[in-house]
Amino acid sequence: MKKLTYLFILLLSINVVFAQNKTLMFVGTYTDGKPDKGIYVYELNQKNGKLNLVFNTQDIVNPSFLTVSPDGKFLYVCTETKLPQHGNISAFAINTDGSLKFINKQSANGENPVYVSVHKNNKFVVSGNYGEGNVTVLTKNEDGSLNPFVQSIPFSGTSINKERQEKPHVHSANFSPKNDFLFLPDLGTDKIRAFKFDEKQSKPLIEANELTINTEAGGGPRHMAFHPNQKFVYSIEEMSGNIVGFKYKDGQLSKIQSTMSNQKNAAIYSSADIHISPDGKFLYATNRVENTIAIFKISKNGFLHLLGHESTFGETPRNFNIDPTGNFVIVANQSSNNLVVFRRNKKTGLLSKLSNDTKVLHPSCVQFKQYGD
Repeated sequence: MKKLTYLFILLLSINVVFAQNKTLMFVGTYTDGKPDKGIYVYELNQKNGKLNLVFNTQDIVNPSFLTVSPDGKFLYVCTETKLPQHGNISAFAINTDGSLKFINKQSANGENPVYVSVHKNNKFVVSGNYGEGNVTVLTKNEDGSLNPFVQSIPFSGTSINKERQEKPHVHSANFSPKNDFLFLPDLGTDKIRAFKFDEKQSKPLIEANELTINTEAGGGPRHMAFHPNQKFVYSIEEMSGNIVGFKYKDGQLSKIQSTMSNQKNAAIYSSADIHISPDGKFLYATNRVENTIAIFKISKNGFLHLLGHESTFGETPRNFNIDPTGNFVIVANQSSNNLVVFRRNKKTGLLSKLSNDTKVLHPSCVQFKQYGD
């Protein structure tokens, strides 16, 4: 009897540990401007890369970009995006089984919020608004709920492409590694705008115009990725198809390289997302139009060396991400409505496709959180 009791307790403890040691993947989508399922939560099998759907929301409009809070308890989502109205930031609690519980939402004070970031102190949430061309800061409570915005800063300016750069278009909001600066790639004005971020202030964004840099005219900076060693940062330019590398120190960006992300020269480029492997050895970037993911090796001096391109096995790879273990890359192909799982060779950086049979309507964002590691 004692042996059976011991065995039961052992099996129970193993199940508890297994339940805690899991990788959840959160997927945002476009719902064509009408209420639909919207956000999907999958559990990633850490051995074979298979995706198991554990939850999806209902009656949500265009939850196009999302991010997990640093403590892993909450999900913050850009909703009501790409509509002729101010969008919102919606807050959800992440339950232990991977399901989501809606908490509340607050105005982003701008049209088409395309990027949301959470400060490491779990008290501030920042929205980059493409349509309005501004940045908005909200505060959050311990229960994850959001308060109305405390700061919203508009911008002005244009660049050489009169159709797409007629005004500012902030495309992402990126905290520095220490979370003491915020960088805003502005596609509309060809700038990477810099702000000091003072978490002790009620209005934490402090202008740092001396740190704002001008990028290549017509390039259209979009997303950024900081190297794990905190010495380098890379920006992908949507309109030029280039990746620009910078040395980084105390808020200062110093350009060291510009290299093509696309496989072929073209009349129109539409590069999209950029990420660095957890070990800091490789950089990946997706290119829409030609539907490829570029693979680069990162040298010790921060320079990128092209290793090759891999098909995304779908159309319009708007977003992708690398799982926390570095073993898998998942690409969200917006136009072909599919998620593609690649296994990543940690030694060579190269990718091999495992599956492209996960169908999701207009996937636009992929974020991971590993629990129990």
